[in-house]
Amino acid sequence: MISHFRRGFRLVCLLGVLAAPVALTGWAPQAGQKPPAGSQEPPERQSPAFRAGVELVSLNVAVSEGTRFVTDLQQEDFQVFEDGVKQDVTFFTRSNLPVALALLIDTSASMESRLPTAQEAAIGFARRLRSQDLAEVVDFDSRVVILQAFTNTVHELEQAIRRTSAGGSTSMYNAIYIALKDLKRIVAKNVDEIRRQSIIVLSDGEDTSSLLPFDEVLDLAKRSETAIYAIGLGSLEGSPSAGRGFKEAEFVLRQLSQETGGRAFFPSQLGDLANVYGQISDELSSQYTVGYTSRNGRRDGAWRRIVVRINRPNLTARTKQGYFAPTGK
Repeated sequence: MISHFRRGFRLVCLLGVLAAPVALTGWAPQAGQKPPAGSQEPPERQSPAFRAGVELVSLNVAVSEGTRFVTDLQQEDFQVFEDGVKQDVTFFTRSNLPVALALLIDTSASMESRLPTAQEAAIGFARRLRSQDLAEVVDFDSRVVILQAFTNTVHELEQAIRRTSAGGSTSMYNAIYIALKDLKRIVAKNVDEIRRQSIIVLSDGEDTSSLLPFDEVLDLAKRSETAIYAIGLGSLEGSPSAGRGFKEAEFVLRQLSQETGGRAFFPSQLGDLANVYGQISDELSSQYTVGYTSRNGRRDGAWRRIVVRINRPNLTARTKQGYFAPTGK
């Protein structure tokens, strides 16, 4: 995932994606942690040194071998390509940085029988968050309601999730748009507050009542620093939207996830939901952050495609598929 900094900009934090500092000698320690006086942090835990005038691209990368996340890689194991041109990786960290995330729960009428299970699975996920993480709870049916603003208090998140109730149609695009805007407002005041940003959206069918079109929401997501994790329940046995009726929703959820570096899940049984949320939690805690200064100095606003490869065999890397180049002088 990607971020650009230039002179006069404030530090903007990500989610899934991490905002890169303007220039750096390493990365930030865990929130609240400082090295002892006179000591020196290891390279991947160094704090960034800020200098104006340099634009960097920062990526959060999940690396897996089958279903297992691989967390012991070094900087030299990563190769990054932008529009087919190999880039020089200039910073790297394995630090488990804080996250800011939005939990989006579909509460349309078709979710009524599934909502208790969905609530318990989401609560289980919230209980795995750390004290330095932030989350909000968003309920969407015909309307979009923020049941709980960003907090690190698990009890408040749990209460909000339990307040969800089913009824109405589905306004998923509106909900994702609002969550993206909310996450953009989270600005780091210092290095310790830099966060990766994510959206986790649970839905069981096609969008039927959003005012915003899919293309506009997808464009905003691609311009954001947010990884979207989608959970589609339309393929469940007995689902009213199963089969052809869910194909469009499945396409939408896959595209939102792939473009932003997240994942899409389509469990076949409702009982798998807790495991799906667990996989998302594990991934968020297993990501690397790698960064580079693009060899392409043009400020044309064009889309630039990114590919990350790992030098070890049988490993798969997943990150945001690209970014829009800066514009202006």
